[in-house]
Amino acid sequence: MNQTDTIAAIATASGRGAIGIIRLSGPGAIAAVEGVFRPAGGTPLSGRPPRSLVLGTVTDGAGRVLDSALATFSPGPGSYTGEDTAELHCHGSPVVLGLVLEALFAQGARQAGPGEFTRRAFLNGKLDLAQSEAIIDLIDAETPAAAHQAAGQLTGALSRRVEEIYRALVDLMAHFHAVLDYPDEDIDPLGAAEMESALALAAGNIRRLLSTYRRGQMLSQGLPCAIVGRPNAGKSSLLNALLGYDRAIVTPIAGTTRDTIEERLTLGGVLLRLIDTAGMRESQDQVEQLGVERSRAAARRASLVLAVVDGSRPLEEEDREALALAAAAPMCIVVRNKTDLPLCPQDFSPLPPGTPVVEVSSLTGEGLDQLELAIEELIPQEGEGEAGALLTNARQADAARRAGECVERAQAALAAGVTPDAVLTDVEEALSALGELTGRSVREDVVSTIFRRFCVGK
Repeated sequence: MNQTDTIAAIATASGRGAIGIIRLSGPGAIAAVEGVFRPAGGTPLSGRPPRSLVLGTVTDGAGRVLDSALATFSPGPGSYTGEDTAELHCHGSPVVLGLVLEALFAQGARQAGPGEFTRRAFLNGKLDLAQSEAIIDLIDAETPAAAHQAAGQLTGALSRRVEEIYRALVDLMAHFHAVLDYPDEDIDPLGAAEMESALALAAGNIRRLLSTYRRGQMLSQGLPCAIVGRPNAGKSSLLNALLGYDRAIVTPIAGTTRDTIEERLTLGGVLLRLIDTAGMRESQDQVEQLGVERSRAAARRASLVLAVVDGSRPLEEEDREALALAAAAPMCIVVRNKTDLPLCPQDFSPLPPGTPVVEVSSLTGEGLDQLELAIEELIPQEGEGEAGALLTNARQADAARRAGECVERAQAALAAGVTPDAVLTDVEEALSALGELTGRSVREDVVSTIFRRFCVGK
């Protein structure tokens, strides 16, 4: 993509609305807008104070009025992209916005690609890579906690955390090279104890940063939550009750669900990727048995397992298998379903002590609020001061992991008596990996992949 082009795109969501915004960026942004915009009062847009809204009309190349709109411009570098930018705030008709966009193309602008505005902001030093990724996370946020995390990352919380580790390692290398390059200066040599202390501090900080990935991934992608149990325990009924509509087919016939069904739902302030599974039982039906195997695999991959049992019947072998799968998960909740029927005694003692047991009726909805409360209590909420400082995707976690491995190699080399220059080779690799988090040392193909996630106009 040519950075000297002037780009334009509709920046608001598709469909009709009260307002539709068209955004431009590049050296010809102001000229393109002035080519289609006639301000009330006659003073051209470039003659008005920057970042002020100006009322006027938008016309096409034939002089036909397309809309009454507001226009604004922000000269670079004091803009979002660091370039000259402009916006037209039109009425939110898709037809009108399309016509205005065509008029701007006739003035020399071209259609912006996905994420091209934010990519220019990154390339022009207005945002680092972690902040850029936070923008699409903020747009995609499905819970308040996810929005708080993305907003904090956008304002630099993660970048500052990474920068602290980065600067400490840079200072370590700078000290060593200062002694090496300026032997006549009165600079104390870098001792092994000092290096060991600095490396230990960096290693600990990187480990703590990596430990945030699980929660960050949960906020951005949702927590995998498998619903397991024997046939007709009420798994699909529970899924439907939680969603509020009939997503899964429910019949009295055992084995109705033969494959996994996944839906996203916010419950207890937590975004869950709910996975309804086939009932646990041995079957001669190859299709059903394949579904059962998928159920077991889903439970093994899940971070939270809801083990559903029919509270009106004694536990059977299939129930015990479901409970065993739940007990092996990082988190589990036993759901005693069918409280609208008389309940019978059930023993859950093989489960870990303190395992929540919630009684619900998928038929009447009774107890669903208690299930939501149990999930909320089971999953830790945002800790003080951590919003925005979490790793939220696999790319970030991989870079932090490699940085940690490099620092650990440097620690091992130092302990083995290797010379400081060789130790610092691993430190340099750690700095390169940390640089990938914020974009100091990231490859072009990685940058392209990141910005392909964005919508056009952002």
